Amino acid sequence: MTMDDPSDSPLARVRVVLVAPSHPGNVGAAARAMLAMGLERLVLVAPMRHPDPEAVARATGATAVLDAALVVGTLDAALDGVSCSIGFTARPREFAGDVLAPRDAAALAVASARAGREAAFVFGTEMSGLANDQLARCTAVATIPANPAFASLNLASAVQVAAYEARVAAEGDAVWHAPRFEPATHDAIEGLIAHAERTFVAMRFLHPEMPRRLMPRLRRLFARSGLEREEVNILRGILARIDQLIERRR
Repeated sequence: MTMDDPSDSPLARVRVVLVAPSHPGNVGAAARAMLAMGLERLVLVAPMRHPDPEAVARATGATAVLDAALVVGTLDAALDGVSCSIGFTARPREFAGDVLAPRDAAALAVASARAGREAAFVFGTEMSGLANDQLARCTAVATIPANPAFASLNLASAVQVAAYEARVAAEGDAVWHAPRFEPATHDAIEGLIAHAERTFVAMRFLHPEMPRRLMPRLRRLFARSGLEREEVNILRGILARIDQLIERRR
């Protein structure tokens, strides 16, 4: 394997299990949420309808996840070979034991995957979530902190939260950055300030004998903004155009 091989990622050993999903659209949306975060292993336990055109439509390009989805009849079959299974639930359960936040749950699953063991995120039906006996089959329980007055998330939304946290745990949270352009040199900025001062005097915005604090504040503004070379050129061009208009009026 190479470092570019997706199978090198611990995410390759994390599966998402949907127990008895009733709406194909939610299955498709969950597949989309998974693929966007680098999870590709979907297991469906006794789905009401699969495959289904609505699932394909809601997957929005993540049809490879749907096509490769494993369909089984029981949760036990879905968890075959899994060492770390985390059941997600919004409802408090008396015998749930320690309940993890999604970030801690993802860290646990990814740590298991890094060790070469299989991990799973388990979600219940849209209407009632996981039953107590289903949750008891999981090695850990997680819940997504939400508004106590309305804690019910759409199935695909819950999968998205778990998938995002798994990606951060596995790959970090680095994001893309805009390119940096060549900064303006000291002499270029000084030339801009001198040009601005001349133009301000010509347009009677600055009184040369009573300058007050305009130019020092302008200098601070330029220093704080970290001007780039092209930005200085743009500002000099604007000042030059103002100079032309002032000269024409004269």
